[in-house]
Amino acid sequence: MVKIKLKPGREKPLLRRHPWIYSGAIAEVVGAPGLGETVDVFAFQGGFLARGAYSPESQIRVRVWGWDADVVIDEAFFRHRLQAAIARRQLLMPKLFVDQNTGRLVHAESDGIPGLVVDGYGDTLVMQVLSAGIERWRQTLADLLLELTGAEHIYERSDAAVRRLEGLPQRTGALRGSQPPERVEIVENDIRFWVNLQEGHKTGFYFDQRWNRERVQNMAAGRDVLDCFTYTGGFTLNALAGEAASVTAVDSSADVLALARENLALNEFSPESVDWVEGDVFNVLRKFRDEARSFDMIILDPPKFAPTRAQAKQAARGYKDINLLAFKLLRPGGLLVTFSCSGGISARLFQKIVADAAVDAKVDAQIVEWLHQGADHPVLLHFPEGAYLKGLVALI
Repeated sequence: MVKIKLKPGREKPLLRRHPWIYSGAIAEVVGAPGLGETVDVFAFQGGFLARGAYSPESQIRVRVWGWDADVVIDEAFFRHRLQAAIARRQLLMPKLFVDQNTGRLVHAESDGIPGLVVDGYGDTLVMQVLSAGIERWRQTLADLLLELTGAEHIYERSDAAVRRLEGLPQRTGALRGSQPPERVEIVENDIRFWVNLQEGHKTGFYFDQRWNRERVQNMAAGRDVLDCFTYTGGFTLNALAGEAASVTAVDSSADVLALARENLALNEFSPESVDWVEGDVFNVLRKFRDEARSFDMIILDPPKFAPTRAQAKQAARGYKDINLLAFKLLRPGGLLVTFSCSGGISARLFQKIVADAAVDAKVDAQIVEWLHQGADHPVLLHFPEGAYLKGLVALI
């Protein structure tokens, strides 16, 4: 077994069971580990700490599989981890994961399988391989997933930018079974959606916002709603289902707006029930401000502005700008439902950004609810980086 020896004092995160070891914490590599090879990690004084997967090109040099020196990293190990992840979801959300197999089945580090993301869409799974360790076990994991879920197909969407940091090429295509259709239909909060598995964002749909979309549905009645970064209409359709007085939906992509219109028709809403606006959200918000437009609810669900902490300062300006503009467009008694999915922006920093935006907009606002990712995207207690989705509802 290849051995990793840490620098003095760098074992503390591992003793608290944090699953990442950065390159700067390593004093010595004994042997020549290959991409994704299993290695043992020792403290500077020599005590065993963990067993993990080695990634020679990533700043996260080792991702931990486990803390027990007796555990063997083999097919049985991954079978147990996958079984546990699936069982938790079937227990917490039986309607989704027993009846429909729809939602996130495996959430990487938080399920003890760092770098593996699996979303279910009925008989098709979409699998993302995001680390060197998962790359090494990719075929074994695919076979186990079919066996344990009863799914018939696995479509791989290993096209996330993080793979470049691992020294891995981007890859998409059918991994097991046949190529899935261009789109599949799912049901969320009693609303039907077409999902493009092959070209949609992430694995095709943002399951992490499921409960937050339901909250918008419950708060939308009688309100004029502005949904920014609408994508394929998730918040928009939930606002309509909640009997919003009107909905304006903005996105920069003509393709996703076209699919959002199809989702509107799929649920038999009137074509005139939504004002679709194609354009850059920042520019559209400024235009609405100049036109003295106003709304009772504004939803801001932007893409990731800061994947890492190093980009947080620049991203903070973007978050502040859109929240400032949104506050200026809200009527008294209006609600701002605002999110950040950036790992480099903490919940505390996000609240400060939104608070600064309110000050500059000269409004007093109260946080009436905190929002976060759903239960199928759990957060391991000793891995706070897993809490990437932060949201709040502010009342002015």
